[in-house]
Amino acid sequence: MSDRVALITGSTSGIGAATARRLTKDGYTVALHSRRSAEIGQKMAGELPGASYHQADLADEAATRALVASVLDRHGRLDVLVNNAGESIRIPHADLRAATPAVWRRMLDVNLIAPFLLITEAEAALRQAKGCVVNIGTHAGYRPKGASIPYATAKAGLHHVTRLLALALGPDIRVNAVAPGLVETPMGANWPEATELWKTCAPMRRPAKPEDIADLVAALCANQYVTGEIVIADGGLNLT
Repeated sequence: MSDRVALITGSTSGIGAATARRLTKDGYTVALHSRRSAEIGQKMAGELPGASYHQADLADEAATRALVASVLDRHGRLDVLVNNAGESIRIPHADLRAATPAVWRRMLDVNLIAPFLLITEAEAALRQAKGCVVNIGTHAGYRPKGASIPYATAKAGLHHVTRLLALALGPDIRVNAVAPGLVETPMGANWPEATELWKTCAPMRRPAKPEDIADLVAALCANQYVTGEIVIADGGLNLT
């Protein structure tokens, strides 16, 4: 049985990969996950002490439920669940017809329902460990912004689920969220308008690096008192 185990979904690139490396430095054994990128995940697992890799499509309910079982079967415990995996789509907010029911269902399935299912499956192990959940939301779940209305709404739902579960699962399990703005990741690439906005309007004058968000996740994992918080990490853009 590993000493302390953290499952980070969507952890073969971007925020997830940075979080996996940061929590490894903090002494966790990490369980890596992706929908694709199995070769990258297995390579990362070989580089991080004791790490494992697990492949699952979080739009598939059975695969989502099986992911936690796979981690517990491998490591014997679970102390931290970081719901980082997500999916975005760029649709102008005024283009209502482009936000089809299929788009809505995909955004809700991956960004809201899957994290809830993972927490449900992990609850018993997290209670036993007195562990925590950190959900990765978005500043667009806090302000009327974002790549699309379905994406922003799904993440806003994740923020509210964070608060509701902090009430429902405490004191055994702490539940918090980090709400980044633009981050230098594959998901945020090829969006020059957003990059220019952060460079000119945000007090920090730049998008976040994945390590900036990973540091916040690690801090929320380490703090044994804070729960139910949505930490906005957008370089101060929300102040403008």
